[in-house]
Amino acid sequence: MNTSASRPSVLFVCVHNAGRSQMAAAFLTHLAGDRIEVRSAGSAPADAVNPAVVAAMAEAGIDISAETPKILTVEAVQASDVVITMGCGDACPVFPGKRYLDWQLDDPAGQGVAAVRPIRDAIETRVRALIAEVAPG
Repeated sequence: MNTSASRPSVLFVCVHNAGRSQMAAAFLTHLAGDRIEVRSAGSAPADAVNPAVVAAMAEAGIDISAETPKILTVEAVQASDVVITMGCGDACPVFPGKRYLDWQLDDPAGQGVAAVRPIRDAIETRVRALIAEVAPG
């Protein structure tokens, strides 16, 4: 059963699901709690989440060390109300009735923690605005 009537669902997509989409999903889960269903995925998932991303999120008080990159599925898109791609030209299946947003963000791949921090902060700002829009409370 689709639970979107009771709470909105958001899917974050990037190629490797190892950086931007993981940070966005973690912030949304951390800040919105159970008010929003959160998913993240990648079209070509990496083997692990970027260690600099894990470190940058730990500085923000959020532990994503146990997260693993997941493959993007048609089912994940169909089950989501809002699909947010992370500026990586990803080929995401498009379905009627879904809302698509593209967040242009630098890719943290291969970057150190210092380079990841401003990306993390930009994602947090966007996630807070998204929460205010889709699940104010």
